[in-house]
Amino acid sequence: MNKNIKKKKRPVKARQKNSKIKKRKFSSKTFLAFLAFMLVFTACTGPFALLYGPFENAKRNYVGAAMTSMNHQFLAKWFLSDEKIAEILGGSSVSSSENTNVDEIKIPKVKDGTIELNEIENSKYKGYLLVIKDPTRVKVGYTSKLKKEGETTSKIAENNGAIAAINGGGFTDKSSNAQWTGNGGLPIGIIMNNGKIEFNDLGEDNKTDLLAITKEGKLIVGNYSVNELQKLGVQEALSFGPSLVVNGKMTPMSGDGGWGIAPRTVIGQRADGAILFLVIDGRSITSLGATLKEAQEVIYKCGAVNAINLDGGKSTTMYYEGDIVNTPSDSLGERAIPTAIIVK
Repeated sequence: MNKNIKKKKRPVKARQKNSKIKKRKFSSKTFLAFLAFMLVFTACTGPFALLYGPFENAKRNYVGAAMTSMNHQFLAKWFLSDEKIAEILGGSSVSSSENTNVDEIKIPKVKDGTIELNEIENSKYKGYLLVIKDPTRVKVGYTSKLKKEGETTSKIAENNGAIAAINGGGFTDKSSNAQWTGNGGLPIGIIMNNGKIEFNDLGEDNKTDLLAITKEGKLIVGNYSVNELQKLGVQEALSFGPSLVVNGKMTPMSGDGGWGIAPRTVIGQRADGAILFLVIDGRSITSLGATLKEAQEVIYKCGAVNAINLDGGKSTTMYYEGDIVNTPSDSLGERAIPTAIIVK
């Protein structure tokens, strides 16, 4: 054998040990614990971030919505002082010293009994507009248990043989330990029906925001006393506000009006005498609600020359031909209230 020939040694490959990759098992308990932590953390810190952060519009909407809800004012008062709440809401307000000039309303001599129901909808809210051509059919209705217990809008309508109705003014219950309650029996301000004062906690000369209807069917909105209403020949009246349109002009409003986003109820009148009932649903996935400014713009675009805001929130209800047209935000359905605006 040739000694010059060298044998090549083959490299020996190192044996690789089979290494098993252990997969971590998904723990549903860990995930649920993390989710619960995040929910609690967000619930605790969210209001502080919203109310003390730089989000001015969101802050006003949150506080406004809470303070105009009878049952949820604690959502603002838990985190803010009364002075701070007033400061936040002070950036948005409605102010008008002008009262209605009834001479601008022309009531047709020939009565038209037509009632039209229209839907109003956009990406934010859904609502309904009822047009009553004969304004003399519109009256103030109230609970049969006045000062004791409220009734639903539909019940007040049925008791009065009405074909249509919307909720009316606000209420409180001083017999309760809470400032606001859902009893609906004790109204605020005045109630006048067929020329008779049915309720009055203001006196004869103290003024308040209200709506009134004359014998001819002309809608009056603004700040009036009982004595002034009687001199104007008013037949129907109830207290609430603020006025949204007066004498063909939208009332001055800073910001969004300062009442947050919520269900809305508005009554107005066109120059041809037709009465407008407007409701906007809110506090749901399909309809968030409207600011006071948005409600003002809607009723104005519908032709109102005079209009006023009524009690909103859970009270917002429209009744027509035996059915509830809208979707009240109260989880129990219609809310018990002291007054309604009805169509006979």
